[in-house]
Amino acid sequence: QLVLSAVKLGPALAAGCTVVVKASEDGPAAMLEFARLVDQAGFPPGVVNILTGGPEAGRALTTHPLVAHIAFTGGPETARHIVRASAENLSRTSLELGGKSPFIVFDDADLDSAANAQVAGIFAATGQSCVAGSRLLVQRSIKDEMLARLKAKAEAIRIGAPDDMATEVGPLCTARQRDRIERIVAESLAAGARLVTGGKTPHGAGYFPPTILDCSDSPNAASVTEELFGPVLSVVAFDDEADALRLANDTQYGLASGVFTQNLGRAHRMIRGIRAGIVWVNTYRAVSPIAPFGGHGLSGHGREGGLAAALDYTTVKTVWLRTSDDPIPDPFVMR
Repeated sequence: QLVLSAVKLGPALAAGCTVVVKASEDGPAAMLEFARLVDQAGFPPGVVNILTGGPEAGRALTTHPLVAHIAFTGGPETARHIVRASAENLSRTSLELGGKSPFIVFDDADLDSAANAQVAGIFAATGQSCVAGSRLLVQRSIKDEMLARLKAKAEAIRIGAPDDMATEVGPLCTARQRDRIERIVAESLAAGARLVTGGKTPHGAGYFPPTILDCSDSPNAASVTEELFGPVLSVVAFDDEADALRLANDTQYGLASGVFTQNLGRAHRMIRGIRAGIVWVNTYRAVSPIAPFGGHGLSGHGREGGLAAALDYTTVKTVWLRTSDDPIPDPFVMR
């Protein structure tokens, strides 16, 4: 929550705006502590404001006539409510939503690097990342080899409490999130997906294990099409470059993507063809505050990071300045 707020606060404050941050009702304590740090840093009163509360507080804020711009990170359903509320005052919006990002591995890729990047891309932060590489699209000739590597790595991950330094995957954010993931995994298995590893909740109610589903025979399974926001990887095989591009773009989301190949020409063709705001080639989840971050479709609009983020909090002003001392002639006098 702190990081998500910081990437909005920095550009907005740099652009000269004052900010009201609505903390998540599931965990507002971090933002309240952040408010103390803002005060200690010497910000004038009223420049950075922290608001707590649930949907009613959100509605009051997003419909308020003094709110000129609404920047939101979350899911598409909540974003729709925000956009409707913003219409009350025609406030502008920038939306950083979810993703169903394709992680594409061709048969000429360095499989060790690809496997390590895929594990980090889907299981880091317990899969609770908007850019999680949750759809592995792998060339059919190397699918079994890639799955074997991923299965071994996933089963070696240490699951535990977040305050244990040995933990590699911790609990999910909420119980309802765990329940939703369990439901979607069950639906996908019923639709023909094959369980490679994981799938059953281990010790402790808040945990869900790193899970891999082979959906090559069920590419329309719920785990392939819906964002789970958890440690679940859906695998679909492809035959050639055109097939990979078709599968990559077969989604309503458009946030991130990854391409693993040693063929530079192919990499550039995929970069041009993939409908996503971010394309990583032979790496994944590389980010920087100087680079624009964002997507389109159900992944939202607007950008965070870089100059584009600051421009989101500004409006263009056109100024015409006449420098001549000569009087403006009467336009209706014939000359």
